[in-house]
Amino acid sequence: MNRERLSSRLGFILLSAGCAIGCGNVWKFPWMAGSYGGGGFVLIYILCLIFLGLPVMIMEFSLGRAAQASPVKMYQKLQKPGQKWHIHGYFALLGNIALMSFYTVVAGWMLYYFYRFVTGNTADIGFVSMITNPGVNMLFMGIVVVIGFLVLSFNLQGGLERITKYMMVALLFLMIVLAVNSITMDGAKEGLKFYLLPDFGKINANVVVGAMNQAFFSLSLGIGSMAIFGSYIDKKRTLMGESINVIILDTFVAITAGLIIFPACFTYNMEVGAGPGLLFDTMATVFNNMAGGRLWGSIFFLFMVFAAMSTVFAVFENILACVRELTGWSRPKGCVVCGIVLFLTSTTTALGYSKFAFQPFAEGTAWLDFWDFIVSYNLLPLGSLIFVIFCCSKRYGWGWNNLLAEANAGTGPKVKNWMKPIFCIVVPIAVIIIYVMGLISFPWK
Repeated sequence: MNRERLSSRLGFILLSAGCAIGCGNVWKFPWMAGSYGGGGFVLIYILCLIFLGLPVMIMEFSLGRAAQASPVKMYQKLQKPGQKWHIHGYFALLGNIALMSFYTVVAGWMLYYFYRFVTGNTADIGFVSMITNPGVNMLFMGIVVVIGFLVLSFNLQGGLERITKYMMVALLFLMIVLAVNSITMDGAKEGLKFYLLPDFGKINANVVVGAMNQAFFSLSLGIGSMAIFGSYIDKKRTLMGESINVIILDTFVAITAGLIIFPACFTYNMEVGAGPGLLFDTMATVFNNMAGGRLWGSIFFLFMVFAAMSTVFAVFENILACVRELTGWSRPKGCVVCGIVLFLTSTTTALGYSKFAFQPFAEGTAWLDFWDFIVSYNLLPLGSLIFVIFCCSKRYGWGWNNLLAEANAGTGPKVKNWMKPIFCIVVPIAVIIIYVMGLISFPWK
């Protein structure tokens, strides 16, 4: 099977950023920031992106580009004879499936709110009533799955790359418009102070764990999502430069999402620590109480749909690429089979607040929390740790010199030898410590 290629550098950057940019930025990041005290969480999050996220992203891109394969085949091309690193490739595939098992439902929520605002039917809209309605959840989750794999059934350049380019440009434009609107609200000063000024007294172990997990979740690191896009590009540009571009775009969207939401929270006296329902209940209240609210609400949730679908397309592509390399199937056949499997696994989350209730952890948790625990608390940090060990260990893995050669091929900023302690010592130690802290502080039953 010939390796497909992206047509341009812009396509690669927007597609990789599209994988990173999504519900993690515009839905999860604001409610995490609100729940963990605002500015202090934002500061730790940015530090985690720079010192942990950037090195791991460079490694993922490097492995994908060097192997020219998806995670399930990548290690087999790069590991030494007899080694078992390729087992992680199968966990990466399972991680992408687990991620989409709740992400498709969240994307469906965005689509549902957009539909309600476009039709002007927002009087009784509410987060709890939505998630406990099995028909709404199944219908809109199904629409997301069908649209996702329908786009991917075309070739890489004509389907995924073309759609993502237009969607990402529209997303960035809509975000700027909405942010400008929010910072003119009456409560903007208080909202921005809470969001951007760190209160160091609120920074504790839970905040650090939450920030690292959010950084990996936001960048889709540890489950091969970036590696697959590395396999689609040439060696004209260094991978540090490309990683920096992706992280800047990703961070811009996350920070701007907070600029949209927190001034609105303080203007309308909404609870900033409301959790997963923050975005839905807060913004619906805002739009229902402002002049031109139907129009602004439609624009806002259209932007949310774009953000969510950019990640759905990208992770679906990762799953599809892995399955096609294992089976040799064509794109259309792979799309049909993968679509059916993802629809079935996503049904757990879609019905998890009604017909198929499941409380895996503390009171009030559901299937969404179970899948998020598998991905955010385990597969993302542990997968990132495996990438680091494989790339840094000359004896047992690929080795620093191979990583350096691959990452630095082309023009642009290069990884320097003096950075090796950061990549190979600081990153794995930090990930291990924060991972253990996360398990200790997790709200078990």
